[in-house]
Amino acid sequence: MGEQPIFSTRAHVFQIDPNTKKNWVPTSKHAVTVSYFYDSTRNVYRIISLDGSKAIINSTITPNMTFTKTSHKFGQWADSRANTVYGLGFSSETQLNKFAEKFSEFKEAARLAKEKSQEKMELTSTPSQRKPVSCFPRLKESAAGDLQSPVTPESINGTEERDRETPDAALNTGCRLELNAVPLPHSSTSITKHWEAELAALKGNNAKLTAALLESTANVKQWKQQLAAYQDEAERLHKRVTELECVSGQTTGIKTQKSELNQTIEELEAELKAKEEELEKLKEEVENTTELQTQRDQLRHKLQETELRNEELELQLVGLEQRVESRRLEEQSFRKSLRSLLQMLDGKIFELSALRDSLAKLMDSHSS
Repeated sequence: MGEQPIFSTRAHVFQIDPNTKKNWVPTSKHAVTVSYFYDSTRNVYRIISLDGSKAIINSTITPNMTFTKTSHKFGQWADSRANTVYGLGFSSETQLNKFAEKFSEFKEAARLAKEKSQEKMELTSTPSQRKPVSCFPRLKESAAGDLQSPVTPESINGTEERDRETPDAALNTGCRLELNAVPLPHSSTSITKHWEAELAALKGNNAKLTAALLESTANVKQWKQQLAAYQDEAERLHKRVTELECVSGQTTGIKTQKSELNQTIEELEAELKAKEEELEKLKEEVENTTELQTQRDQLRHKLQETELRNEELELQLVGLEQRVESRRLEEQSFRKSLRSLLQMLDGKIFELSALRDSLAKLMDSHSS
């Protein structure tokens, strides 16, 4: 089944500053999904978090790890393989406690899995029995074995060197047995020639064995380098597969977020359209305001002209009032003069009436 997510939560992700080793550096702008993954094939637990397509947490849980709660909403743990310290900021204390419980649970599971793996390694690493062989066939088998032995994890850890030492010890023991078992010739010359032939054969086999050993050592180094490269490539591909699985697992959430974003975009477009209509109305009002401003300026100019005209009329009115007042005074004086003249005329009329009466009486007296 490969790696599968077994627990997920959301938190703000931080890493310790590699320079100061004191300050926290945020690796996500907002809260992201942090998940526990379990690899059933390798029996490994990991903590993985993605920000988009970038893996900001890829930490394998080991038995010596410890998750520490530094506050009621923040926790941290150190990863020696990644050479960093991760920090998570949660929105509530409940989420922090749940994450810490899962960390302890999976840490214990990782410890049990490691113990089981070590027990299996001990059971499969028991030494095998070797059959005693003669000296020279042993040399040939050892040389062929050094040339044709493939690179294995045991060769990297040093088991192969111990295996190479064991044939040498067996070789010395076998040679001593062979030499002890060789029957002695009758003459010293034949014995000397025999031992010289044996010594030459041993030197030749020793030279072949040394060359084979050197070649095998060079091959082992090359195979170690190739194995390290293969392991790095496998780890990189495994991380990439994990990231792709995380992205695939988050597809539903991404679709939901996409629909929400589309709805938000539609709402913003509608709001933008309403704002544009309001802006058009404001432009029309501004144009109307400009026209009203022009009309107001014209009215102000007319008002100034009217005020000037009013002042002129007021001055004319004051002149007329003065003329009317003078005319009234003249009329009053004329009436006074006329009244006095009438009084004089009445007096004269009265006198003439009295004179007429006197003349009438005089005429009457003379006629009689």
